[in-house]
Amino acid sequence: MNRKIIVIDEEKCNGCGQCVTGCAEGAIALIDGKAKLVSEVYCDGLGACIGECPVGALTLVEKEAPEYDQAAVDKHLATIGRAPHAAPSACPSTAPSAAPTQSQLGNWPLQLTLMPINAPYLERASLLLAADCTAFAYPDFHRHFVKGKIAIIGCPKLDDAAAYREKLAKIIQANHIEYIHVVYMEVPCCGGLVRLVQQAVSDSGCKVPVKLTKIGIGGEIKDESVL
Repeated sequence: MNRKIIVIDEEKCNGCGQCVTGCAEGAIALIDGKAKLVSEVYCDGLGACIGECPVGALTLVEKEAPEYDQAAVDKHLATIGRAPHAAPSACPSTAPSAAPTQSQLGNWPLQLTLMPINAPYLERASLLLAADCTAFAYPDFHRHFVKGKIAIIGCPKLDDAAAYREKLAKIIQANHIEYIHVVYMEVPCCGGLVRLVQQAVSDSGCKVPVKLTKIGIGGEIKDESVL
């Protein structure tokens, strides 16, 4: 059968091992100082490990491969001393309904600095770019903002805003981004997030609709607008 499977570029791999711990199925191991796919039947093809690689050595490729085998994965995890995990479920954003406390997160990593520019889930995605503090301030953040979007977080005051601008522009250019929803706090430093998104869209040369939502420190929505 044809399905998506992880492929590792050994020339790029630096042997850091982050993908090994990032793979819940135990499908990747360090062998002779390089990350290797232990067995294709252990790889679920969802690509959760991609964001763990700091050098971009992991990619998802559609190819002929045996079917993912949950029973084999559980047995393998027991053999290597890791607890078996539940079978993969549908992406949270596809759930027909959700209580306010149910996670709507459908991607990893979240931090803009760590986000791979060519992650498969970014293609024609709607992005939620949220200031770090907003999820703590707004009590129903997941259901109201995260659902159906690719979530990205950052702090324009504490992090490198110039690097954020450059990274976001590259993401927009590479993935035909359809929509960006910026959620930020009413505090002055958060205005930098709005400015860097405007600049990144301009730098990308692409026309992308941008919606702004300002959250008050009391947890309420203070203002909403469209650029």
